[in-house]
Formats: sequence, C-alpha cells, structure tokens
Amino acid sequence: MIARVWRGWTTTEDADGYEGHLKPELLPGLSKVAGFRGSYLLRRVAGDEVEFVTIILWDSIEAVRAVAGADYERAVIPEERKKYLKRFEERAAHFEVVGGTMKDGICQAQSHREKRWPKERRRF
Repeated sequence: MIARVWRGWTTTEDADGYEGHLKPELLPGLSKVAGFRGSYLLRRVAGDEVEFVTIILWDSIEAVRAVAGADYERAVIPEERKKYLKRFEERAAHFEVVGGTMKDGICQAQSHREKRWPKERRRF
C-alpha cells in the first residue's frame, strides 16, 4: 500500500472554508477511483497559519499515477481551492506503508516485508 502525503497552509480566517472543500472527500469522486484505500485529513494551528496534511492511501503507485498522471508527485489541487491556500507543497511525498495498527481492527496494509514475519505477528 502507498501513502501519498501532502501539506498546505491557510490563514486562520480561511481554514474553515478550505476544510469544508475537503469533506467528505479530499478530491471529488476519490472514493470511486480504482485502487483508493482511504484518506485522512489532519489540521493544526501553527502560529498565524493553519496547516493541513492530507494522507491518501492507495493500493499501488500505479493507482496514484492513474489519478495524478505521469508526474505523479505533482500536487493535485483543484483551482477553486487554491484561493484558500496561503502556501502549499508543490510535490507530494509517497511512502510504502509497512505497518500500522488500529484499535478497532487490523490495518489492511500489505508489503513484501509481511512474508518475513511469523504469521502470529502479522497485524498489517
């Protein structure tokens, strides 16, 4: 599984408006895209700005490319949302999800490393 991580910052005045555009889905129609596994939206006040972190989980880097294009690290920001952003990362970072736990269930992340762990330790 791949985690696509991106950050953007708003003014405190624009934070609620920006957040409203990211719910219920970070990108329109995202939950219907093949390979989409889930997403998280994080928010924190950082001085006179509000920082947003998006984490989108994908089955594979190929699934990311299907949405983001050949230059898959380029940030995908719909035009109508840019007016809320004071600044943002031009590139998203991509990580292989190699583990994790959830209180109410088992994380569905799978990687090649899983095969090396005893079956009773496979929590992801």
